[in-house]
Order: sequence, then C-alpha cells, then structure tokens
Amino acid sequence: MCLLLQSFVLMILCFHSASMCPKGCLCSHSGGLNVTCSNANLKEIPRDIPPETVLLNLDSNQITTIPNEIFKDLHQLKVLNLSKNGIEFIDEHSFKGVVETLQTLDLSDNQISSVHKHAFSGLKARARIANNPWHCDCTLQQALRSMASNHETPSKVICKTSVLAEHAGRAFLTNANDADLCNLLKKTTDYAMLVTMFGWFTMVISYVVYYVRQNQEDARRHLEYLKSLPSRPKKPEEADDISTVV
Repeated sequence: MCLLLQSFVLMILCFHSASMCPKGCLCSHSGGLNVTCSNANLKEIPRDIPPETVLLNLDSNQITTIPNEIFKDLHQLKVLNLSKNGIEFIDEHSFKGVVETLQTLDLSDNQISSVHKHAFSGLKARARIANNPWHCDCTLQQALRSMASNHETPSKVICKTSVLAEHAGRAFLTNANDADLCNLLKKTTDYAMLVTMFGWFTMVISYVVYYVRQNQEDARRHLEYLKSLPSRPKKPEEADDISTVV
C-alpha cells in the first residue's frame, strides 16, 4: 500500500512538472527541476519557466535580448546557459533576482558587444563570456571589475573594437598595467573642454580687439572729417566792431 501511495505521489509530481514545462522544452528532476530548451528555435526567453527551476538551458536558439527582470522569480536557479544565441546587450537588471543564487552563467558565443556598467554587479557565478564581438571601453572595464574574482579570465575577452586602436584584436585587461580606459575618457573629456574653452576665449578676445579697432577707426575718420570742414568766414559787422575797439 505504501509503495502504491508513493508511486501515485511521484506520478502526480511528474505530471505536475510536465504540465508546467514551457512549450518546446523538456523538464526533469535531478537534484532539482532541470529545464532544457536547447535547439528549440526560441526567439525569446519563455516567461512561464517554473519558479523551482534549478538548471535552465536556453542555448543554441535565436534569442537576441534578455528582458529586464525576466528571471526575477527563479530564486533557486543555479545554472543558466544562454550560449550560442544572438544576444547583443546585457542591461543592468537582466539577471535581477538570480545574482545571489547563480553558480554558473554561460553567455559565450553570442553577439554581445557592450553591457551596462552594472550588468554583473553582485554576480557570484562563474561566468563564461568568450567569443563575443566586444567593444572595449570604460563601461566594459567597469562591468568586468564588478564581477567576482572567479569569473572567466579577462584573457578570454577579445576586443573586436576598442577606444584605443592598439587594443583591437587583443585580449582585454590581460595585466595590471593596462590603460585605465575610464581615466583615459576623463582626460579626453577634460582636454575637449579645455580646447572648447580656449576656443571661446579666443573668439571673445578677437571680438574685443575688433571692436576697439573699429571704434578707433571710426573716431579717426570722424576727426579727419571735422578737420576737412572749411573755417567759418567773419561777418562784416564783426570786423567793424574790431576796428572801433582798436
């Protein structure tokens, strides 16, 4: 009777898990609920993933975006595989709700070129981010530095493009002496502001000089005009008065 009851409960659990499994995915129990949606021609992440999911495979699909907070209810998720998709950008809240529980995150073989500077903040998982067309700049530098020390080594992050031309095609941040791109950006901004201010200052000085010279030229012309005017002839009565006085 006990065996029959246990079998009945197990059948109910299996049926319940199968009924909750997202369309095109396979669900199984092995140390928790495993949801496998590999090669399922998915164009977006399913929104009906069971909240008790521990392992989620979404690799080898056509997913291009990770909506913010899409995983926020998966509080038991430990393994997330998003490799071999067409993901282009990682936003600040893409992994909200799972940053504390994730142990493995696979984002390799996508089309990711940039991320939000806080995209990986608090993430403790071992992250795989190789084979993406990374644009190496200050934001990426900040994002990588915010990750836990056990993430994939930066030598696997190859810069397809970079704010520094010499970094293109090279591994990003392979040693501690690499340029601080954020400091470089600040210096570039300061230089641009200095050049702009100098330009405005030059324009103001040029205008003042032009204004003074123009006034001097107008004053000179006016003086020459006054000098060129004929003297006023004396009236006859004025001459008689002078003779009488003498």
